[in-house]
Amino acid sequence: MVWKPHVTVAAVIERNGRFLLVEEHTSNGLQFNQPAGHLEENESLIDAVKREALEETGWQFEPEQIVSIQLWRKNSQAPSFLRCCFSGQCHSHDPNHTLDEGIVATHWLTREEIHDQKHRLRSPLVSIAVDEYLSGQRYPLSLLKTFIDLKHA
Repeated sequence: MVWKPHVTVAAVIERNGRFLLVEEHTSNGLQFNQPAGHLEENESLIDAVKREALEETGWQFEPEQIVSIQLWRKNSQAPSFLRCCFSGQCHSHDPNHTLDEGIVATHWLTREEIHDQKHRLRSPLVSIAVDEYLSGQRYPLSLLKTFIDLKHA
């Protein structure tokens, strides 16, 4: 069997000390997550996080920096995830936007409120990414290179 991690993106969006999270239906009940999702074919990581943020929150997200790249697996029988976390600003909220299937609400929560809900976080990566952001971890978007359909002469 070939091992390959699921590639995902996440948006760490902070405004006035609060972080934008989505509340979503999961196999473990209602849980909180950053706006996040899977990289799709023919899509750059930056395009993926913009799309996921819009689909899950109705906000236009403009990534400005990379917070971290996280490799996570819950246990040896679970799938592995390679998650690229971005920070940036959101603008142009559409309150009438139909949120992705499974998303029931969006919330602006403080770090303390996120910590208080740790039993309802989709994964530990949610609070880890917030803590990484708050510690000042930021890397330039120029680290990312996309070479889709690049032909070598």
